[in-house]
Amino acid sequence: MQNHFELFQLPQRFALDQGQLDAAYREVQNKVHPDKFVQASEAEKRVAMQWATRANEAYQTLKKPLKRARYLCELQGVDLQTESNTSMPGAFLMQQMEWRESFDDARRDNNQATLLRLERELNSALRTQLHAVGNALDQSQFQEAAQQIRACMFLEKFIADIAALDE
Repeated sequence: MQNHFELFQLPQRFALDQGQLDAAYREVQNKVHPDKFVQASEAEKRVAMQWATRANEAYQTLKKPLKRARYLCELQGVDLQTESNTSMPGAFLMQQMEWRESFDDARRDNNQATLLRLERELNSALRTQLHAVGNALDQSQFQEAAQQIRACMFLEKFIADIAALDE
C-alpha cells in the first residue's frame, strides 16, 4: 500500500511545498470524487469512497508540520513514545517551569498582556522547535526528531491551554 507521500507523488521529506500538496490532493480527489461514480456499481462507489477518505486522511496528515513529522517517524518505525517517554533536556524542562509559573501568575491576576506575551513566546518556541524537527528528519536522526516532536506537542498543548482561557 502506498504511503501518503507516494499517494500524492511527493518526495518523502519534512519540507513540503504546500502548493504542490494542495494541487496533488485536488488531482487525487478529482479522480475519486463520488460525483464521478453516480452511474457506477456499488462496489466501485465503495472503492472510490475509500480512496477519497484515504486522500483526505493523507492530506490532513501532510499539511500540518507536526503531523507530517510524526508520520515520517512512523514510516521509519520510530515509536514516539508520547505516553511513556516524558524525558526532555534540562534546559527545556526549566523553560517549561518558567512558562508554567508565568501562566499561573497571569491567570491568577487575570493579566491579559502577560498571557498574550506568553502565547507569542510559545508560538515562537514552537516555530523554532519545528525547525529543529525538520533538521533532525532531514539528517535521518529520527530518535532526535522524536524528542523534538514531543517538545512540540507540549508547546501546542500549552498554547491551546492559553487559548482556552479566552473562550
